[in-house]
Amino acid sequence: MVNAMKKVLSGIQPSGQLTLGNYIGAIKNFVSLQETHECFFMVVDLHAITVPQDPAALREQSQSVAALYLAAGIDPKRSAVYMQSHVRAHAELGWLMTTLTSMGELERMTQFKDKAAGKDSVGAGLFVYPSLMAADILAYNADLVPVGDDQKQHLELTRDLAGRFNSRYGDFFTVPQPYFPEIGARIMSLDDASKKMSKSNPNAGSYIALLDPPDVIRKKISRATTDSGREVKYDPAGKPEVSNLMGIYAQMSGLSLQEVEAKYEGQGYGSFKKELAEQVVAQLEPMQQRYHEIRSSGMLEEVLREGAAKASETAELVVEGVRERMGFLKR
Repeated sequence: MVNAMKKVLSGIQPSGQLTLGNYIGAIKNFVSLQETHECFFMVVDLHAITVPQDPAALREQSQSVAALYLAAGIDPKRSAVYMQSHVRAHAELGWLMTTLTSMGELERMTQFKDKAAGKDSVGAGLFVYPSLMAADILAYNADLVPVGDDQKQHLELTRDLAGRFNSRYGDFFTVPQPYFPEIGARIMSLDDASKKMSKSNPNAGSYIALLDPPDVIRKKISRATTDSGREVKYDPAGKPEVSNLMGIYAQMSGLSLQEVEAKYEGQGYGSFKKELAEQVVAQLEPMQQRYHEIRSSGMLEEVLREGAAKASETAELVVEGVRERMGFLKR
């Protein structure tokens, strides 16, 4: 019987602490998608080394991200959870995709421009990173790819490369579609709503880490930047800071933005921020408890091994088909 479920592929880099933005914009959606799709969720450690990493820190963060996937509700019996580097097809197909990618396409990538800005020397891995990302997606013939605004350009390149391969070698790759959640795809910094909440921000008060203790979460939200005035109103253009906090509140509570606005009508920012902090704590505290149970149980190694085996089974077949079409001898 052919599996009719559409495939979803996504991943998060194990560099720095995962934030509330990662949870709302990505992981929360991963949990929902596994109910109706065949899902592959990686920890993208090969992407992490496009910039220098401390080996011990990379190992720890790789385990941490995988454990947070599980703690947040990703079920390893439904979804493949694995390390990108444990599936060798990624690296092989990544190289093959570089041969189909032009220098001009890579030079136009805004993320490369941003990360290379001001540096005397930039690694080639950072330059060809989009080709490896395309391989990540195409190795599973993924139908849907959950992406943030900052990854749209990379997905467009993936779609171009799939079409280019199909045109040159015959129809083979599924051309993937982006998946954008209705709300919460882009959670902004607590100190500046014009910037995305990021684990790489040197100001720890600008983001909520998923493993922040409750009192730290409360303190960060109490100090979050707000707009002039005192009205809790959703107006991204006129009141971007409060609108960002309202978006977090809606995601954490399950209320609509209109319901959040109505709940705090006539009240100031003080009570709103205090109750927002409690909503965030109520969501993250049980997740943190499960995270620590997972890390201490020893189950993670087996979950990652089984996830990599499942992912490899799919990806190796795809890469074998690519090799055959491109003219390589059979192994």
